[in-house]
Amino acid sequence: MLTLLLILLAVIGLLVVMRREAGATSALAVLGVLSIAGLLLDAELTGVVLLLGAALIAAAGLPMLRRRWLTPRLFAMFKKVAPKVSDTERTALEAGTVSWDGELFSGKPQWNRLLDYRDDGITQEEQAFLDNQCAKAAGMCNAWNITRERADLPQQLWDLLKREGFFGLIIPKQYGGLGFSAKAQSLVLQKLSVNETLMVTVGVPNSLGPGELLLKYGTEEQKDHYLPRLADGREIPCFGLTGPRAGSDATALPDTGIVCKEMIDGKEVIGLRLNFEKRWITLAPVATVVGLAFRLFDPEHLLGDEANRGITLALIPRDTAGMEIGRRHHPIGSPFMNGPIKGRDVFVPLDTIIGGPEMIGQGWRMLVECLSIGRCITLPSGATGTARYALGWSGGFTRIRRQFNVPVAEMEGVQEPLARMAALAYISQATVYQTANLIDHGEKPAVPSAILKSQLTEFQRVILSDAMDVHGGKAVTLGPRNYLGIGYSANPVAITVEGANIMTRNLMIFGQGAIRCHPYVLEELAAKDADDIQAFDKAFFSHAGLIFGNAARAFTLGLGLGKAKVPFEGPAAVYAQDIARLSAGFGLCADAAMASLGSALKKREMLSARLGDVLSNLYLASMVLKQWQANDKRVEGEEALLHYSCRFLLQRAEQAFVEVFDNLPNRPLGKTLKWIVMPTGRRWDKPHDDFAREIAGKVSTHSALRSKMLENTWDSDDGEVSNPLARYNALLVDYEHAEKLYRTVNKAYAKGEIPETALHPEQRVTAALEKGLISEEDAKFMGIFEAKVLEMLTVDDFAYDEFATDKATLIDHNAA
Repeated sequence: MLTLLLILLAVIGLLVVMRREAGATSALAVLGVLSIAGLLLDAELTGVVLLLGAALIAAAGLPMLRRRWLTPRLFAMFKKVAPKVSDTERTALEAGTVSWDGELFSGKPQWNRLLDYRDDGITQEEQAFLDNQCAKAAGMCNAWNITRERADLPQQLWDLLKREGFFGLIIPKQYGGLGFSAKAQSLVLQKLSVNETLMVTVGVPNSLGPGELLLKYGTEEQKDHYLPRLADGREIPCFGLTGPRAGSDATALPDTGIVCKEMIDGKEVIGLRLNFEKRWITLAPVATVVGLAFRLFDPEHLLGDEANRGITLALIPRDTAGMEIGRRHHPIGSPFMNGPIKGRDVFVPLDTIIGGPEMIGQGWRMLVECLSIGRCITLPSGATGTARYALGWSGGFTRIRRQFNVPVAEMEGVQEPLARMAALAYISQATVYQTANLIDHGEKPAVPSAILKSQLTEFQRVILSDAMDVHGGKAVTLGPRNYLGIGYSANPVAITVEGANIMTRNLMIFGQGAIRCHPYVLEELAAKDADDIQAFDKAFFSHAGLIFGNAARAFTLGLGLGKAKVPFEGPAAVYAQDIARLSAGFGLCADAAMASLGSALKKREMLSARLGDVLSNLYLASMVLKQWQANDKRVEGEEALLHYSCRFLLQRAEQAFVEVFDNLPNRPLGKTLKWIVMPTGRRWDKPHDDFAREIAGKVSTHSALRSKMLENTWDSDDGEVSNPLARYNALLVDYEHAEKLYRTVNKAYAKGEIPETALHPEQRVTAALEKGLISEEDAKFMGIFEAKVLEMLTVDDFAYDEFATDKATLIDHNAA
């Protein structure tokens, strides 16, 4: 009995030491005291075993001892198995900053560090721009007209965008721009997402492109010349990066620039001779200035001893001799300006290099640093805006669309996708807003940018598919009245560009995060490169302490022993505590995968993707909680949405864990990790149906929750084109009154009080009025209401020959 008690106390004591990462000295104290107790209390064998354990910990854990025999051997082994980091990878790893993503990698997230990023909202000027200029721009867009009839935005809309500074959202006021915050930029793009072409046209110049590159790296002369012209639309920029053979692997650029001399106006000028072929370049057909990425070579050593000068960026006017520009690609579902650019023997002077000659060879670093911000905002904001519009349209449609004498929004088969749409929109909105808030505080979130881009555009895909399902025939019939179908068909663009989601999920999120966000891996690699054994010893054994700490935290928290301290109250607390638990498990699994696979982990893309899925879902759930905590205007039904969203994300995180355990090549390791991280199995199921019913009811009626979800969308009917969202909102305001009359009339019809031939709603209303079942005022109300409903349910039809571009090929199938 005494032996069992000593062993139990030793296990508990070591778990406490490990969980607190208290170090070898504390572990020695625990085992030392217990071993002495065993020797004194007639449990000599147990005491000896504990003493041996203490000796092993001392030899491996005390710096004075381990550095003599253990560290040199570990260092030699590490040098052999550590992955080699290329210059390109190192540049990407060093780009951006680490914030909450690093906390999740640590396994012991400090929630106050996230909550300390205060949210001061947006300025009155930014809100006024959203309410006025953005609403006006949105009100000039009809998807059918833009996509099928003109294949472009209307001229008056282009004029508005230039005049009101839409292309200068991120350009400081000193250069004539608007100087908006990241949050405001995101909200602008969300509002403009009512039309895909409009959002892309405004989003791209304010994302990765010449404007941001000039702001960060341009010479003063370049800034003074170009930034005011970009801000007011005199210059339209594009950026040429991808090409026929360089897509996701943008570093595989085959485009070249050769340093050479050229006679210009009788003077010999040193410049670059460029040869390039670019594809899929947004705004290229209308751009007046082209940002270009290429590999620079100096074979004649005109600039120095080095011949291969690396990836370099230049800014080239459209009318430069030798450049072919103006043709268009046809992006699926959306006619936003996109096309190829070619150049043969294009000569430009050195001052076209962004940042001047000092920035030669720095192009890849410049790009990845800019991408860490732009990729957090543009496409994630577009996806979030699309989600909110799709939810608004779908909630309205399913409430006014009646089948079997009830609104289809009352059918559980429709409530399920409605609730899912609402939750994904809620998660997206919280994530993109709070990440933009991090940017406004000076962060440059590299790993979160990959999370947001891939996860939120995938949410957009699900939301649009659900919206199509609940709309049915209304959405599959194209025409001016169809507000959904064209955007649905354009969704693959968001999935593909700015880092295809397949690549981003499989390679970038965990692949970059495992080194960039891990507390010690980057230090270990730096020590290896510097051959610094002292630095390696410090980093490696701190890393070892973290591994033991995460194992103890994951196991004890999984058993329900102790709870992580979190600064949340109410319904958010349990989710924050479980994010902390799963963060410890994630940190442990990340280290286990890296240790067991080494450099081979790069090729285990499916395993890397699942680890990335864990991190992604924990990050998204954290942003939802951050938004909830900062939310001082919670509305009825929002708590159900919080529960649904967090349970949805945590269930996905646990599923990804299970797939990691089941697919680790080292099977005993996989089973051990499963036992440590999930000792009692999974905790989270899919969200309960009760949440789905409550949420669906709120978003399909005139409720505070629906209004909050649609805040800062274009919801007024004062534009140049009809606004379906505004029309649905107006119908939902009157719906409760209409529903009472529906029940009265339909009940009378079922009883035979109204003629059987009254099959249309309008006929039944008239018959009910004649029978005195409803008042004349109610009949008039229902006549107007039903006319509006029918207008929203109506789809377009066209002349027989409308769709044939070559009328000569038409077949008259009824010639006889």
